Amino acid sequence: MILRYSSGEEIRKGDHILFHREPGYVEFVAVQRGDPKTDWYVEEYGGGIMITDRITGSTFISVDQIADTEDLEFVSRADAP
Repeated sequence: MILRYSSGEEIRKGDHILFHREPGYVEFVAVQRGDPKTDWYVEEYGGGIMITDRITGSTFISVDQIADTEDLEFVSRADAP
């Protein structure tokens, strides 16, 4: 499963985003089991993304809410290591 922003870009770990017009980043993308950090989110919500910003802190957006989250905007990819 590939999760996408409303603008069409694939959502990836480390992406720089705006959430409610505040800068933040994608902490993780949970789409399949196999990662202990994200397995619970896949089991409980069917997957989704965890974003972090300085106003709201960490926010999980489930897979079925991403398309309706108008305040989530892609800005850029994280720098490659």
